[in-house]
Amino acid sequence: MISLGPHKLQSRVLLAPMAGVSDFPMRTLCQGYGAGLTTTEMITSKTHLWETDKSSFRFKKTRYNHIPHSIQIVGSDPKQLAFSAQMAVEAGADIIDINMGCPAKKVCKKLAGSALLGDEQLVGDILTAVVGAVSVPVTLKIRTGTEPSKRNATTIGKIAEDAGIQMLTIHGRTRACRFLGQAEYDTIADVVQSVKIPVIANGDIKDPTLARKVLDYTKAAGIMVGRGVQGQPWLIKSLVSETQNRAFNEPTFDEKILIIQKHMSFLYQFYGDQKGVQIARKHMTWYLENLTLNRHHKQAFNTLASINEQKSFIQDLAIFFKEGNVA
Repeated sequence: MISLGPHKLQSRVLLAPMAGVSDFPMRTLCQGYGAGLTTTEMITSKTHLWETDKSSFRFKKTRYNHIPHSIQIVGSDPKQLAFSAQMAVEAGADIIDINMGCPAKKVCKKLAGSALLGDEQLVGDILTAVVGAVSVPVTLKIRTGTEPSKRNATTIGKIAEDAGIQMLTIHGRTRACRFLGQAEYDTIADVVQSVKIPVIANGDIKDPTLARKVLDYTKAAGIMVGRGVQGQPWLIKSLVSETQNRAFNEPTFDEKILIIQKHMSFLYQFYGDQKGVQIARKHMTWYLENLTLNRHHKQAFNTLASINEQKSFIQDLAIFFKEGNVA
């Protein structure tokens, strides 16, 4: 069992913080499937921007009170990050997660996210400042380095441990790799052997078989799943079942429709009519791909402009499937 301060995580499967994906509805859904920890979408350390609708949505605490509320912050200035961590705790954070893994250009050009891995002194300054500023556990998410020839995750891991970071998540790619190619787990295994804090393996974990192989190979304390849950949040339950040696039955088509309806209801309730309809289109694209329905249905859903139209479409999915409209 993974312990973070007073918190004992209920499973070894964690949901990755993903901008535009791991919002309140998705976190709620995945916690219901057994995720031991979920983390908000990254929130800027510039606290004067927190009054925007975009940021306010990201602070929302999910409904499962036994699961700690982890808020991820991103930035490059130690004092600013320390202050934002304090403000996040005041806003309800049980855990602060620091983003040093995002490869997005708009983040890295500000020397934040995975760009920070190129400045080990600054990494240490940031971690020391944030850990010293709050009384709650602080965790860190990184990549293996800035580029394949400069993998320094082992060094960063030691810096993190010395600074008081309580858990380290590593995505098995460098900043330069973005999401191309396959994730590698050798570096993660090396870090696990080099530090005493829990290390979480992340990257390309999309099925129980690979999850088991990654855990056995790296000896990581747990796994974090990201893009794999898009269009199939029940993946969390299958991974939890694998780590706990329990059987898992893939949801039937009808059960998947009920899950989609539940997710869409969360989106409408949380974002309201207009924004909820817009965001539903993105998630439905992933669900439809998972259900292998053809492109016609994806295009048709994206033209729908109201909640009722979207609900009717989802109700009719079973008919589309029975008529053989699959890719």
